[in-house]
Order: sequence, then C-alpha cells, then structure tokens
Amino acid sequence: MTDERVKVMLVMGERPYQDLFDDELLRRLDALADRVLPGPVAGFEAPGVRDRLAETDVLLTSWGCPPLDEAVLAAAPRLRAVLHAAGSVKHHVTDACWDRGLTVTTAAAANAVPVAEYTLAAVLTAGKRIRQFAAGFRARPGEVAWRYTVPGASNYRKVVGVVGFSRIGRLVTELLRPFDLRVLVADPYVDEAEIVAAGAVPAELDDLFTRSDIVTLHAPSLPSTRHLVDARRLALMSDDATLINTARGALVDTAALTAECARGRLHAVLDVTDPEPLPPDSPLYRLPNVVLTPHVAGAMGTERRRLAALALDELSRLLDGVPLHHQVYRSDLAVQA
Repeated sequence: MTDERVKVMLVMGERPYQDLFDDELLRRLDALADRVLPGPVAGFEAPGVRDRLAETDVLLTSWGCPPLDEAVLAAAPRLRAVLHAAGSVKHHVTDACWDRGLTVTTAAAANAVPVAEYTLAAVLTAGKRIRQFAAGFRARPGEVAWRYTVPGASNYRKVVGVVGFSRIGRLVTELLRPFDLRVLVADPYVDEAEIVAAGAVPAELDDLFTRSDIVTLHAPSLPSTRHLVDARRLALMSDDATLINTARGALVDTAALTAECARGRLHAVLDVTDPEPLPPDSPLYRLPNVVLTPHVAGAMGTERRRLAALALDELSRLLDGVPLHHQVYRSDLAVQA
C-alpha cells in the first residue's frame, strides 16, 4: 500500500479474539502491521477508539463487529480494507463500505472446512443408523437380535442429495467422493459441467428430494430460499430418509419438518433451526429420530485459528500488492449467505 507500516484495528468480541489468535498468530500479525490498539474492540463509541480510527488503514473483523456505517467511515479517512476473520460479511459491511470502494475479504473458505467435516460425519452416521443402534443398545443392554429390525443401515450405493453447490456444498461433494455413494447436486446458478467434474450428478431440486436417501442443505438464506424445504418437498422424500441442515434455519419450514419427524417418517440432523434456538417445548429436542446441535458445525475452539490465518494471508497479499484470494464484491451478496 505504502512504504509506511500499515495500521490495523481488531474489531470483534473478546471471546472470538481469544479463539482466533494464539501467540504465534499475534506474532505474525505484528510482523505484518502495527496494531493501533493492543487488543480487540467491539464498538467505536469510546473516545479512545474513535480517535484511533483516524489512523487505521485496515480493519480486521470477526464475530461481534458492529455495522460499519457512514459515521464510522467518516472517522476513518485512511481506511482501505476490511478483512473478515469469519464467514458472512452482510452483518457489518454496509452500503457505505461498498460506496467508499473498500476492499472486503472473508474467511468463509476456512469456516467451510469444519462445516463440511460435520456434514460428512452426519451423512455417514445417518446412513449407518448410528443413533438408532446406540439408543436401542442402551434400552436393551446385552441383547443384539433387535439390530436387524433397524431398516436401511448401510452407506453402500446410497444416494446423497446436495442442495447448493456453494463453497461448502463443493467441499462436501469432494469429501463424499471416496465413498460408494451416488451424489446428486441441485444448484440453478452453477454450470452442470462443474458438477459433473466434481464427480456428482446434476439434478432438478424436486428430483433430488425424490431420489435421495439423505439430503444435505448448503444454500444461502435469501428471500427466494426461505422455506425452500416445505411440506411439499418433504413429502417427496422417501420413508426413513434423512434431512441434514448446516446452512440456515430459514431454508426449512420447521412446522412441516416437525410434523414429518413426529410421525417417524423422516430423520433429521439439524445444526441450525428457525427460530434459533427453538423454544424449549419444541418436540424436535426429544424426538428419537432427530439430532439437534446448537449451531456448532462451523469453526469452534482452535478451528477458528484457521480463519485468523486466512485473514492474515489476505493481509500479506494486500501489503504485497498481489491479487487477493477471498475478496467479496457487492454483487456477490445476492447469492451468498
């Protein structure tokens, strides 16, 4: 950018900061740039923070960053880039940032890794009916003959439907490739040749729901995708099929899914829900054919350091004047989470 040392402000909650940065990553940050404040800030209202914005060239943001509105940008005349050590930038990058021409990057590619790993585990354990076998053995200790009453316990030649060939959807498809599974992909925005090249089969959405033993969701939450999985599409799924959602809760009509699972016809693995969290009286907490986790598929604990490392990689590229690998553009937001 210039020969002068670039000045960076860390904008995030204290907990994300502790998870994102260990001593090694902080040393790397300090080798690249100067921190205008020694630790993170979660807001810009304090006079000491607002004053330091005036000398800030780059904001390194993460969970807990407030919206970067016109007032914030007016106090940061030198600001050139917002490097996000998390996934979606929609919550803090405002129109004012795009109008200003700021460079914006995301660490969504790093966050995609644990989500895809969670999904792979969910697919394989759902296919093998691990939850049912564990519950049955707990209820009948020492007995084994009942295990043959659990239908469809196999991952051999099962059909997995991937809804959304997004960053995570692509990685899930790649992770599924070594197994004896047939993978269908539905995504209206992707050239079918890309899906074929990834070893999967392009499919229309309704066809995917009809043919799949397991359906996993990786589409963005947009007005057009709200309740993408509604009562009609759930009815297309075969008996004992499984729905996995690690994307956004709004993709699924919760009432319709609850009804299908309460009947015992479908299984579900839900890391996200609508609303989130579900009310304590939701049957989904107690149904034996539902696995419900509290939005943990994404980076947790030390996994978050992968996101900080990616953001620092982008900072290094920015300083070297070379193309960034994870830049986000305003036009991307229409089809991204």
